[in-house]
Amino acid sequence: MTGNGAGDTEALREEIRRTRVELGETMEALAAKADVKARLRSSAEQAKGRIREQAAQTVARVREQAAQGAGAAREGASSAGAGLRGPVPWAAVAAGAVATMIVLLIVQGRRR
Repeated sequence: MTGNGAGDTEALREEIRRTRVELGETMEALAAKADVKARLRSSAEQAKGRIREQAAQTVARVREQAAQGAGAAREGASSAGAGLRGPVPWAAVAAGAVATMIVLLIVQGRRR
């Protein structure tokens, strides 16, 4: 009987040790959930990382589009010399119209 009792005691001690480890892990998890400041900091850091990543992707995309636009502008300039014209950007047309209106208003104002 002493042989069985010693084995049971060791098994009980091992189970108590495992239970203490599990309890410690559970307490750490609960403490982490209860620490609102740390959770907010972590969320903020994750958001910063996502924003930085998106910004880097946007910069790369804009650079790529700018390079394509520069290539198209070079092609347009060379074809414009050959008598072919590409479409006029709407921003340039709008800027010209605004400049024309301003000049007309200034001229009318001086006539009065």
